Amino acid sequence: MAAGFFISKSVGIVAIVLGLGAVATIIALSVVYAQEKNKGTPHPDTNSTAGPGTTVTTTADPSKPWNRWRLPATLKPEIYEVSLQPFLTPDANNMYIFKGNSSVVFVCVEATNLILIHSNKLNYTMQGSFHATLQAEGDGRAPSISRTWLETLTQYLVVELSAPLQQGQRYRLSSSFTGELADDLAGFYRSEYTESGTKHVVATTQMQAADARKAFPCFDEPAMKANFTVTLIHPSNYTALSNMPVKSSRQEMRGDQSWNVTEFETTPRMSTYLLAFIVSQFGHVEDKSGNVLISIWGRPKAIDEGQGNYALNVTGPILTFFEEHYSTPYPLPKSDQVGLPDFNAGAMENWGLVTYRENSLLFDDKYSSIGNKERVVTVIAHELAHQWFGNLVTLRWWNDLWLNEGFASYVEYLGADSAEPSWNIKDLMVLNEVHEVMATDALATSHPLSFREDEINTPDQISEVFDSIAYSKGASVLRMLSDFLTEDVFKEGLKSYLNTFAYNNTVYADLWVHLQEAVEKNNVLLPDTISNIMDRWTLQMGFPVVTANTLTGTINQTHFLLDPNSHVDRPSIFNYTWIVPITWMTREGIANDRYWLTKATDTSNMFKVDSPNWLLLNLNVSGYFRVNYNQENWDQLLSQLSIDHTVFPVINRAQIIDDAFNLARAKYVSVTLALNTTRFLSQETEYMPWEAALNNLQYFQLMFDRSEVFGAMTKYMQMQVTPLFNHYKNITGNWTTIPTDLMDQYNEVNAINTACSYGITECQELATQYLSKWMQNVSMNPVPPNLRSAIYCSMVATGGEEAWDFLWKRFEEAIVVSEADKLRTALACSPHSWILSRYLEYTLDPTKIRKQDATSTINSIASNVVGQPLAWDFIRGNWKTLFSQYGGGSFSFSRLILSVTQRFSSEFELQQLEQFKEDNQDIGFGSGTRALEQALERTRTNIDWVKENRETVLSWFKGETR
Repeated sequence: MAAGFFISKSVGIVAIVLGLGAVATIIALSVVYAQEKNKGTPHPDTNSTAGPGTTVTTTADPSKPWNRWRLPATLKPEIYEVSLQPFLTPDANNMYIFKGNSSVVFVCVEATNLILIHSNKLNYTMQGSFHATLQAEGDGRAPSISRTWLETLTQYLVVELSAPLQQGQRYRLSSSFTGELADDLAGFYRSEYTESGTKHVVATTQMQAADARKAFPCFDEPAMKANFTVTLIHPSNYTALSNMPVKSSRQEMRGDQSWNVTEFETTPRMSTYLLAFIVSQFGHVEDKSGNVLISIWGRPKAIDEGQGNYALNVTGPILTFFEEHYSTPYPLPKSDQVGLPDFNAGAMENWGLVTYRENSLLFDDKYSSIGNKERVVTVIAHELAHQWFGNLVTLRWWNDLWLNEGFASYVEYLGADSAEPSWNIKDLMVLNEVHEVMATDALATSHPLSFREDEINTPDQISEVFDSIAYSKGASVLRMLSDFLTEDVFKEGLKSYLNTFAYNNTVYADLWVHLQEAVEKNNVLLPDTISNIMDRWTLQMGFPVVTANTLTGTINQTHFLLDPNSHVDRPSIFNYTWIVPITWMTREGIANDRYWLTKATDTSNMFKVDSPNWLLLNLNVSGYFRVNYNQENWDQLLSQLSIDHTVFPVINRAQIIDDAFNLARAKYVSVTLALNTTRFLSQETEYMPWEAALNNLQYFQLMFDRSEVFGAMTKYMQMQVTPLFNHYKNITGNWTTIPTDLMDQYNEVNAINTACSYGITECQELATQYLSKWMQNVSMNPVPPNLRSAIYCSMVATGGEEAWDFLWKRFEEAIVVSEADKLRTALACSPHSWILSRYLEYTLDPTKIRKQDATSTINSIASNVVGQPLAWDFIRGNWKTLFSQYGGGSFSFSRLILSVTQRFSSEFELQQLEQFKEDNQDIGFGSGTRALEQALERTRTNIDWVKENRETVLSWFKGETR
């Protein structure tokens, strides 16, 4: 799924400040992590109990199968028949419910007198004294049931039999049940929206990772694939959708209401977490791509206004691209894509019925920015990539989730590039995935891509796996693999893998086998097998820093840790060395070769150069590692940047900045060397180097915006950004036209963002003019969509209560979600504590801030220097409430903890964080458990860094602006 909660794409960055003597600086988050969602696949395994991430507080006897989290391997489902009837008005108890009955035919693989099937929060209609009935299929006879019960902790319906089931015999288990159609965004749930003053209810689903069991009893693990025949009973003025096309529909009167009984074609063999069904009054637009019917669904008003048209236009080309990429036709007859008003992740790849947050599917030129457009095309590409990789071939269990999500997070850029070839969107992967995830992967509390199967058992542990390591590091190492194999060889291995395992399950090593065959067939020269090379990147956490000495030609690697004093507790059988593919260039040009560093240290004359020549490693950052050099080579690189920076590829200009700042944090180079890499920016107009610099300087801002350093930093930033601000003012005719290039549009946003947030008067006046124009004519928003995130933030930062109330009103009235998101984020830019405290309270009121947006709103407030202590107090004071409402969600909780603690850099704040951990042990931290450990580690690192660097940084900024 798309990191919904996932999850940070690069534009939308509302980094803003209230100039006014730089009272406060706010960086309101990168818009959502292309949040896709929970993805994964299951596998029956008998012996696992709870692994490290979650403590299971049960005194239950672990020898009893129903006290274990994993299904036994005794039964295998073949086909389900599921009929569900959602009631879209509340009952006498003011509850929304659904009724259902289902049966599953399974085969007995190994004789047993026990049936365990997942069931969560379902109330059964008792059949005699039992929860279910059992019959044999064909000629056999079924043993009688001796007792049944619900095992709440492990989420099973347990059926105990008087005699064993016979190996090889098929049986049918049937049951009838009722469940709540809650607004909890999980399982079969309800979403609501208002149109023309009328409230509409939608019944929809989110099964990944372990919530199909909330809709009907099922063997809810990814390896338990089966066929599904779904029937939905719904009011006649509603439409029903499921994974497959409608097979038949008939009308029935039940009481005084007319209901439709809609039966769908039987699905291919698939996992439970990919099942979906929706009952709504949505509108749609449709088109054919070859034989595949494509439909985009959403609120009728949004569809009528054409907000589904962009998605419809790009879906066909993306499907065609993937059919060719995988050399495999799209496996289903139709592709429905639905924008939902309430949705936890960014999107979910349900087979043939993909669900999205509205802002990841719907697009309106009048309101939506180029960043919104990029998000739509990349999330669609991510979800469609899964229709083959993940859905047709599914990983056996969630410990290998990284391959599913990492693969989709890599090829989403290829799919988006096929739909928007002029954007050069593939380059953005370095900023959005590689550099983004290296910040987490350089911590001693990181973890390897692959877990052992027995480490991941409970639903909470599964949720925790959906993190940036799975998505972004997975994408980064697969991009590196494709680069050194070549894309053609990579695709050949992929095709063979998909053909071999279609409609079945795999483990990650199966892909290596098929890629190895392609390597041998094409005589690709590698230093070792794919498996041996890639195991070092997947089975040990972290990545290397490769250091080249141009005086001696020596090259070495060490495990890169942001805090050099941190202790790595996790052992590695490879002793934290990697097999590293290295590309390079010198002043003479690009070397047409690849060098493999296979041990800790090596020497090669290729890396020996004399000044004024220089050496630059890792072209276009195709390898997942950082690069350091001897001081002489750094000096030559900096000299080249100041003379003519365009000699280096644009991605490598971003890399030099990002590597230098991270090397400085880890004490490999001085902090002044890192700051020196930003000097050339006054001559730079390209997006990627500016974005790398702003991302890294944001750390300086977070560490220093409560100290005098920030005054000197503000002057330097004003000096560097003014030429960029003027460049865009000129090429857009005073902000009246839009640059043609995607990256240029993004950098225009950076120019305004940075200029306004660092208090450049002309920028803040621009925002003020826009605000007064808008206030004069509310129905005519004068701000160009691309600039809205930045300008709105500046309006709120400088406009006081009047501006806040005006934008809040616009938020309440917003009819396009991407517009509402920009306003919601900008409202966190206020410098007034009382306004921000009130805004925090709104996050607990779903009539003001939707549940799905609560955590990201708190994160935005915490990004504001004034809001951060308020958000920290708020989270501590409301932990129990927040945890009960959002604790199970995928990444939203881990992001909440990391956001609210990102400025922590004093012993006092560290003590508060440790106290918070101690005080809430009984409630727990759910999907934020690992994030809490990372926050503690980051705080300790920040404390040391500030102590060591404060004076140096202050004098450098002062020296640059004298």
